[in-house]
Amino acid sequence: MPLTPADLTAALRTVLDPDIRKDLVTLGMVKETRMVGDRAAITVELTTPACPMKDKIRGDIEEAVRVKAAELGVVCAGVDLTFTADVRRANEKTRDGANPLPGVRQVIAVGAGKGGVGKSTIAVNLAVSLARMGAKTGLLDGDIYGPSAPTMLGLEDEATQARGNMLLPFEVHGIRAMTIGKLVEADKPLIWRGPMAHGAFKQLATQTEWGELDYLIVDLPPGTGDVPLTLTQLLPVSGAVIVCTPQQVAQDDARRAAKMFEQLGVPVLGVVENMSYFIDDTGREHDLFGRGGAEIMAQTMGLHFLGAVAIRTALRINSDRGTPLANWNDAALGAELDAVARSVAARVSTLSMLGQFVQPTISVR
Repeated sequence: MPLTPADLTAALRTVLDPDIRKDLVTLGMVKETRMVGDRAAITVELTTPACPMKDKIRGDIEEAVRVKAAELGVVCAGVDLTFTADVRRANEKTRDGANPLPGVRQVIAVGAGKGGVGKSTIAVNLAVSLARMGAKTGLLDGDIYGPSAPTMLGLEDEATQARGNMLLPFEVHGIRAMTIGKLVEADKPLIWRGPMAHGAFKQLATQTEWGELDYLIVDLPPGTGDVPLTLTQLLPVSGAVIVCTPQQVAQDDARRAAKMFEQLGVPVLGVVENMSYFIDDTGREHDLFGRGGAEIMAQTMGLHFLGAVAIRTALRINSDRGTPLANWNDAALGAELDAVARSVAARVSTLSMLGQFVQPTISVR
């Protein structure tokens, strides 16, 4: 006598999500259990296609089914496991249809308290890494004063296209991208007051045909000015990633950025330490800025540390050439970038499943 679907469900009640520590059945992640001959066919819906714990979940499910079969004294030849993904909508504003981007499930802001810390580098490579892991990902270059995406994505020779009054995103390196840098003259200084900055960002965000996306990564300008305020008023932001270099002066400004997001009701997903150390052409490591400083700052503020990225010649070359996918030709560099992306995806999944996303509200006094 084979296992029944009820037996399989009972087995899956013993399998815990590694991040949330609740069982898959309780979390509603089990979508199908059936037997095909003497093999179990199970479908599990993950919270993100870039789930960093997929292999562990697979192993735990196979072990739970084996244990259940042994307990009942029946034969099960194996488990055919299918993973699907549902990146949960960010908050009530999205769920009630008021979100201006209903096809975008998670909006992740990438910010920094000061310029020059590599915020755009982290944003671009976070988007590309999530896409490589199977997520539908977009990148909004919201740094409307100093857009970097045209260079870092190699968009110089790409023509901007529109359909009606909607901009069509550039589809490059596995992601969809939009930047103010392709809507103005390349050398024109963007000298805008607050209302102009608000209007430009709103147009970029809401008049781009993003389509269905699991993640929209928003590269914000440095500091705590108009654009972050506009973002939180306009879109249901799932969380913010703070980019910081190790030295104290960068930490001071990163703290302000983190506090800004907290005051706006945006969860801080964690801190990335960029330029953590330098690797020269011989492979030697040099702590130029005091390696680990941003990690210590994250710990003192009670924030998650999402990972560190070193200064590597390849990262600089690929950024200047607009070829971010080439970063994964360097195994160590690719591993660092993927580690950050997995940490971000795990944090978003955890907060989503725990129901901690709330639409930010702003009170101006």
